[in-house]
Amino acid sequence: MRAVTAKRRLRAGIVGGGRGAFIGAVHRMAAELDGQALVVAGAMSSDPANAAESAADWYLDRSYDHYASMAQQEAQRPDGIDFVIIATPNHLHYPVARCFLQAGIHVVCDKPLALSVDEGQALVRLVESSDRLFALTHTYTGYPAIREAREMVRSGGIGDLRKVLIEYNQDWLMEAVENSGSRQAVWRTDPARAGLGGCIGDIGTHAENLLEFVTGRKIQSLCADLSSFVPGRTLDDDANILLRLQGGGKGTLVCSQIACGEENNLSMRIYGTKSALEWCHLEPNTLIHKVHGEPWRHLRTGHGYLGSAAQRSTRLPAGHPEGYIEAFAIIYREFIADIRRSQCGEPLQRGYPSVHDGLRGLQFVANAVESSRRGAQWVEMS
Repeated sequence: MRAVTAKRRLRAGIVGGGRGAFIGAVHRMAAELDGQALVVAGAMSSDPANAAESAADWYLDRSYDHYASMAQQEAQRPDGIDFVIIATPNHLHYPVARCFLQAGIHVVCDKPLALSVDEGQALVRLVESSDRLFALTHTYTGYPAIREAREMVRSGGIGDLRKVLIEYNQDWLMEAVENSGSRQAVWRTDPARAGLGGCIGDIGTHAENLLEFVTGRKIQSLCADLSSFVPGRTLDDDANILLRLQGGGKGTLVCSQIACGEENNLSMRIYGTKSALEWCHLEPNTLIHKVHGEPWRHLRTGHGYLGSAAQRSTRLPAGHPEGYIEAFAIIYREFIADIRRSQCGEPLQRGYPSVHDGLRGLQFVANAVESSRRGAQWVEMS
């Protein structure tokens, strides 16, 4: 096992994320933001020329034509990578993650975890049988306001949970842009590369994960109505889902990629017997607390009145906005801290989404698709 100490930055590699990709650069900025890691190697494209050019753009020390050779060679180098970032289309998540885990390298993977529930279960078994760490980048769990909401709900601050409304709406697929050369749209609308779900897998899993992260309640059953509004599109581009939560409470989850005028509108409202909470990604530094019979309270990140979880996730003083990159970087900061703990034999904190959360997302997609195929019947979450 390669030694990791507090005396050096961790070395990271990346698979995917080359020229023309959006998420690769986001991963790099997030991984490097706190100065704890540096991306030094990559297999950034299945096209060797693009891979080499992308690595040159990033000034990487090493570029590979294929992820398998990267895993093998990096595992053998005394200065090899400590963890790998998987920023590929969905169908490659499982084989790439398996390859690096088997090589003894920690993994940070984009969601969804894999292409199918079977692949997800196989990854869970592999992670559990190894001493390697695995993080899934459900970015929105990193926001300080979300951490505050989680503490408030789980400590009973809103009373007994009654209802959750969560929405994630976009408009970028409201036309058949996959037919006009959009690289991001081509694979996201292709079942062979995206999996069972379109919109439900791409952004619906973020909503599902955020709901369970904040409330601590697992989805027990669901009733889903998935639609493909754009003619010729195989996978869903819109979803409306009723939820029943374990331990009581109900909810609705709405996600859409054909909602005209919406950019990246993720929002959540949580209603309890004492008060309610409201958060919106378009204003991520504010958590609205609605106590019954009292004026609304606007809780702002960076202030000392917030709880410890929010304070630990905040980098800047109040009034200095922190956004998507900073929230993304919280996942990396917590993951890297656990790599260091694992080397020192200290207890792991595991504050980031895990391989088990990834399996929940795959099960959510599979059950939502099954419910919709049955004519929006209730389906138990498996």
